Amino acid sequence: MRSFTNLELPSDRLLLRPLQQGDAEELFQIFSNPQVMRYWSHPAWETIASAREQIELDEVELAEGDHLRMGIFRKQDDALIGTCSLFAFDMQNRRCELGYALHPDAWHQGFMQEALCVLLDYAFDTLNLNRLEADIDPRNVASAKSLERLGFVQEGLLRQRWIVGEEVSDSALYGLLKEDWRSR
Repeated sequence: MRSFTNLELPSDRLLLRPLQQGDAEELFQIFSNPQVMRYWSHPAWETIASAREQIELDEVELAEGDHLRMGIFRKQDDALIGTCSLFAFDMQNRRCELGYALHPDAWHQGFMQEALCVLLDYAFDTLNLNRLEADIDPRNVASAKSLERLGFVQEGLLRQRWIVGEEVSDSALYGLLKEDWRSR
């Protein structure tokens, strides 16, 4: 059984590592932000208890190897600026799903691209996955562009897949194959 508990993935400007209870306030600042949550599949968090509960759940899922959520920390000041995740593992078919979020103060600086490159290398090289999938709101143009820069291809559209509050939204489905990642 694999465990992600002690995993750290560095890049030039970032360190990806599991979240700890000391990160709860900064995590709350990300997932309570209406700009971040605009295209998410659940509403913005209202209390810091949601951040603490998420970190507790992550600790269990990391230890069991079921879900890999990494905090994205800026090396220069150790600030938590976002998260990126691999989840819904299907190891028989060597695939999983990708998720990510970034605080608006860190937008348009290349941080998410840098973080996802490190995470995708880990997914394809270390975990030996063959395929990654992402599901985004098609109105989230910035997220679509991020995925496409990484080599993801839009493969489908699921109409009216999510209902958050009273807002109904579609899902654009993207896929990336290991061979495409390696050949870019």
